[in-house]
Amino acid sequence: MDFAFDARTEELRERLLAFMDAHVRPAEAVAAQQRAALDSPWRTPEVVRELQATARKLGLWNLFFVDQHSLPDEEYGAGLTNLQYAPLAEITGHSPQLAPTALNCAAPDTGNMELLAQFGSPEQRERWLVPLLSGEIRSAFAMTEPEVASSDATNIGTRIRRDGDHYVITGRKWYISGAMNPECAVFIVMGKTDPDAEDVRRQQSMVLVPRDTPGLQVRRAMTVYGYEDHYHGGHAEVVFDDVRVPVGNLIGEEGGGFAIAQARLGPGRIHHCMRLIGMAERAIELMCRRALERTAFGKPLAGQGQVQAWIADARVQVEQLRLLVLKTAWLMDTVGNRGAHTEIQAIKIATPRAVVRILDDAVQLHGAGGVSQDFPLAELWAAARTLRLADGPDEVHQRSLARRELKRYR
Repeated sequence: MDFAFDARTEELRERLLAFMDAHVRPAEAVAAQQRAALDSPWRTPEVVRELQATARKLGLWNLFFVDQHSLPDEEYGAGLTNLQYAPLAEITGHSPQLAPTALNCAAPDTGNMELLAQFGSPEQRERWLVPLLSGEIRSAFAMTEPEVASSDATNIGTRIRRDGDHYVITGRKWYISGAMNPECAVFIVMGKTDPDAEDVRRQQSMVLVPRDTPGLQVRRAMTVYGYEDHYHGGHAEVVFDDVRVPVGNLIGEEGGGFAIAQARLGPGRIHHCMRLIGMAERAIELMCRRALERTAFGKPLAGQGQVQAWIADARVQVEQLRLLVLKTAWLMDTVGNRGAHTEIQAIKIATPRAVVRILDDAVQLHGAGGVSQDFPLAELWAAARTLRLADGPDEVHQRSLARRELKRYR
């Protein structure tokens, strides 16, 4: 395993770091001011459009890994491997509210684009994938439901019933990321087409539902620890009341929804972990600056043993996590997502936990400022803590990983 950056990755890193310093960080306060002046907080501030235009000119667009057989990299993006993308996604984690969107590398769009590239029909790719890659529209992935334990995807209750040349969708979803943004033009909806199938993993299917389809109701924004997450288009409660779409909107085959979901979530999990490492680096930076600026009990905070321990432990944890993420990315590139299953679960368990602790220490070091809107720490903590639930809670990954370990000794 060689994790040294190749020439292309190094070039993109330098370009992205310069973009972050010159454009993204200065835009954080501007974006907040512009959003407060908009008629709807879900609309995209003008400064974000400016960032996107600059990113495209600099060749920092669609950096996330895509299936190059479906997406010609010369036209649609960088066509990087997971290992090449990892250090770049980490950099975007320094400003997770702005940077991923500026580069068209934000969830849930990245996962939806990869899903359409891998499983979508030529017509579906032309209608939805191309405008997503161009940044003309946004999208949502509708899987989680309030009435069932969504940690087990086979529990899904939303019904997708065949009626002649249409599917009729009935159900209620929540925490559907991106759905509050008026630019969200399409929902990828997972539901049951055959609830009586013997194999519970063949009961589900996925269909594309345009936002303006009658019966689709975006009811309300769900908060995350009080935050509405405007930059990602919020997390909405969505109701499907006899929503009718043509059978051509089916993604893949009937009964293939569970397998498609698993294929989509693997890259999504590692992308989250890449960005989490960047969030931890931002926290370390803020801790060090704060420790050198403030004095308590007659000496700078940087001279306090507890503060030094927080900073040292954070550095050790970040270096450990980065190596595990890079190993996982390398395995995904060399043996595929299935071959990297154990490592994907390991990083999904370890990274959010450790980064939550690092951010918590950073909040503690900042005192009242740490929980305020004057620093990004509270919002970063909320995002990191949420990722212990998103794409499968810790306990589900622990259960699966432990079973795989035990199997080796049976």
